[in-house]
Amino acid sequence: MKHTQIIIDKDYLIGDTDPRLFGSFIEHLGRAVYEGIYQPESPFADEQGFRKDTLDLVKELKVPIVRYPGGNFVSGYRWEDGVGPKELRPKRPDLAWRVTETNQFGLNEFADWAKKAGSDVLMAVNLGTRGIMEAKDLLEYCNLEGGTEMSDLRRSHGYEKPHGIKTWCLGNEMDGPWQIGHKSAQEYARLANETAKVMKTLDPTIELVACGSSNSQMPTFGDWERIVLEECFDSVDYISMHQYYGNPEGKTADFLASSVDMDRFIRSVEAVCDHVQSKKHSSKQIRISFDEWNVWYHSNEADKLIEPWSIHPHQLEDIYNMEDALLVGSMLITLLRHADRVGIACLAQLVNVIAPIMTTDEGAFRQTIFYPFLHASTFGRGTVLHTLVKSPVYDSVYGDAPYVDCVGVIREEQEELVFFAVNKDTKEGMEVTCDLRQFSGYQVEEHIVLHDDDLLAVNTMDHPGRVQPVTGGESVIEKGILTARLLPASWNVIRLKRMP
Repeated sequence: MKHTQIIIDKDYLIGDTDPRLFGSFIEHLGRAVYEGIYQPESPFADEQGFRKDTLDLVKELKVPIVRYPGGNFVSGYRWEDGVGPKELRPKRPDLAWRVTETNQFGLNEFADWAKKAGSDVLMAVNLGTRGIMEAKDLLEYCNLEGGTEMSDLRRSHGYEKPHGIKTWCLGNEMDGPWQIGHKSAQEYARLANETAKVMKTLDPTIELVACGSSNSQMPTFGDWERIVLEECFDSVDYISMHQYYGNPEGKTADFLASSVDMDRFIRSVEAVCDHVQSKKHSSKQIRISFDEWNVWYHSNEADKLIEPWSIHPHQLEDIYNMEDALLVGSMLITLLRHADRVGIACLAQLVNVIAPIMTTDEGAFRQTIFYPFLHASTFGRGTVLHTLVKSPVYDSVYGDAPYVDCVGVIREEQEELVFFAVNKDTKEGMEVTCDLRQFSGYQVEEHIVLHDDDLLAVNTMDHPGRVQPVTGGESVIEKGILTARLLPASWNVIRLKRMP
């Protein structure tokens, strides 16, 4: 059995996790909204048409913030189409996904749903086909008490109190040629900066996210961030990151090494932010909103068969397997390792569309990736320890990749020390040791394991528990040394509790 050494120090801290690190995303795409969170004709619907089974699972995940309404969708969206009497709302072609949007669900419905889910809203404004004044109108509609045209319009729609949305995205993936209203870095930077200044004049309490690169392979990556931040540095608070990984060729080792690339991507963006900060001679630090991340590839071929201009078709409905759950776990560990700079992150998406939750007419079920996200959201809120992982490595397309990804989080209020770990060795277990003599009095509370001998195993409505976590992993503390044995290809949560 291979061996990995974990080294931590109680005074060597990365930083506190922002709860928004465990955010998610709902776009008007496929069945994310319609049949996902909203389905008035379903027997599972409440009095507002929201699916209660979906709400229960979202609450289980403790999602603190949800990005809305896109995504590519937002760059052609007129938010006014989705407010007011439903019988007056127009159907429109959605050019981003070549489907028909009915607008029977919109801003106010989403604000109501988010409250029921216990989540805040990360609202995106359209800077593709629209601009400064439309963004101002939307903010006015959402956040002003009354006495102006847009705030009074909201009140006439039955919402006396403002929604009070505090975090806003200035467009979506504007570096992408696929984006409606695609812009150069200079064009976007000017528009984003002027929009930001107007929005913060109207409501100085909000935080703003500028568009970064759509992925690390974009030819403009690096230059895009620099140009945007040189223009927008004083008016925005975050720069966004997006990244998806897939395994269409079945190369498991390379696929599981993708977290190496994700880590490198984050460090590169941090470096650009610090470069611009230095040029500005500023004490302000730009943080990162990693507001789209996930595994995405299973549905690519099926999506090519969708009839254009259909209504909420089955689109981007990846069915996730055990292998995907391992990478999602490693991506969560990577985000935690950068908790000092990544303040917001959104698993894309939440329901039906590349999502941890799937719905059918018979109910909702948890996909394999549900569980690592659940565990990180539940046990990852605390102070992240600088976690040195001395693991054997293997060769991958990203260079040397450690077999073990691991991070430790201290939760002072709960008197817990939690380790999240992934063993990427698909054939052998891994012995992991960590000297915890600085943490006297801690004992193993539980060791949760997500594992399946079949890396392609999936959950379905008929077999919703095919892949699920169990408690009973091998972990002990003797003479201050933690020794844990990780199964091959496994996600692990080791919770240590301070004993009285």
